[in-house]
Amino acid sequence: MTKYQRAEYKLTLAQLDFWEEFRLHPGEAVSTVAHAVELRGAVDADALARAITQVVAETDVLSLRFTEGDEGPRQQLDPTRRPELRHLDFSVRPDPMADAMAMMQADVEAPLDLVNQPLSQQWLIRLGADRFVWYNRGHHIVLDGYAMGLMETRCAQLYAAHRDGLPTGEPLTSFFAYLTEEGDYRASPRHAKDGQHWTDILSAPPAPKVLQKGSEDYPASPMCHEESLVDLRPSLLARASELGIGWPDLLTALCSAWAALELRDHSAARVQDSAGRVTMPIWLPYMSRMGSVAIRIPALVVNILPFDASVAATESVAQTVTQLAGRLRKLRRHGRYRIEQIGFDYGLGASQRFFFSPLINVLPFEPARFDGTETQRHVLSNGPGDGFNITIRGDGEANGLDLCLEADPVLTPPADFTRHAVTLPAFLRAALALDAGERPIGALLTQPETV
Repeated sequence: MTKYQRAEYKLTLAQLDFWEEFRLHPGEAVSTVAHAVELRGAVDADALARAITQVVAETDVLSLRFTEGDEGPRQQLDPTRRPELRHLDFSVRPDPMADAMAMMQADVEAPLDLVNQPLSQQWLIRLGADRFVWYNRGHHIVLDGYAMGLMETRCAQLYAAHRDGLPTGEPLTSFFAYLTEEGDYRASPRHAKDGQHWTDILSAPPAPKVLQKGSEDYPASPMCHEESLVDLRPSLLARASELGIGWPDLLTALCSAWAALELRDHSAARVQDSAGRVTMPIWLPYMSRMGSVAIRIPALVVNILPFDASVAATESVAQTVTQLAGRLRKLRRHGRYRIEQIGFDYGLGASQRFFFSPLINVLPFEPARFDGTETQRHVLSNGPGDGFNITIRGDGEANGLDLCLEADPVLTPPADFTRHAVTLPAFLRAALALDAGERPIGALLTQPETV
């Protein structure tokens, strides 16, 4: 380990947010993240174990130790914190997958002490001669969703290398390269320019809602609706091609339009002008990795940004989507500027943060493919969410599209949530229909099939 890696470092702004959450919610499992990668087929267990072990060794954030002193929290690599791969055999059990899932879920739901406990667990569970599960658990303070996928993709590459004697490829990049790059960015003129952009955005109404840190009353059982959208793929790809935008942006724009016109939730802010145009701050996760060393670093890098969605019910679907897609492109040009810094610039105190609701998250990530096997990823936890959340998952080609709606029953009356669970999928199907482009977007909310 280099002298640079032995040193102590301040937490990044993103990490500091989760550190404060940990301190303000003692004894709660609020931001544990885990994936269970299920493999079926001719699995080479030895090659898989070697691949997982190597990925863990390359993912240095899994070995971080957090300490807190007079100058605040610090982080340092500690090799003794690196998780060792635990081998479990459930193959003789009557329902091995059910037992494995129960054990993994119990681990996710257990409180995680960021000071005194290792941050990660790594298990390889044998369910049968041709069926295994790799359980990869961490905490949001060190891993985001992209990081988990990056670990899985690297593991699949190493699995093929160890199984077939192929080159192992380039290792994952060190977390400390990101710390250096982020420091350079924050000291650059671009950082100041990006900050001015967000100051201008948030100076316009409506004012985003704000929470006192520690006051979050995360629901034990948020309302949830899941629905397959696989039938949308042909029309989604066709409309995206016609409009000249990517399908994830098209879905983000349509969900934003629906939220502005339809969502009634006590966490959402909106204003409507005399012409009927509605403006609502939507919150969007931003990967914040393109053009950065972070593209190869499993760590917490994802940002959350305010998207100033402005929608008029009388404008056409095509016009609305085009306008919103243009605003998305502008958002990304300034997307590296941290939401925590945006909050400071806005005037939030150290004990305050924005209320990230509604939040729209379209995830077009390719799953890792382990040669010779059928692979399925199970997401056990994404951590708690604020208010109303819309998540759509699919691969890069829009295969396997799934919708998940979540809401806090204190903020969204159950009857409203039931209606939203019907109207949003119906709105997406109506808006992507062949003849919908020139129709007023508001009219799609009043069709009989959407009520």
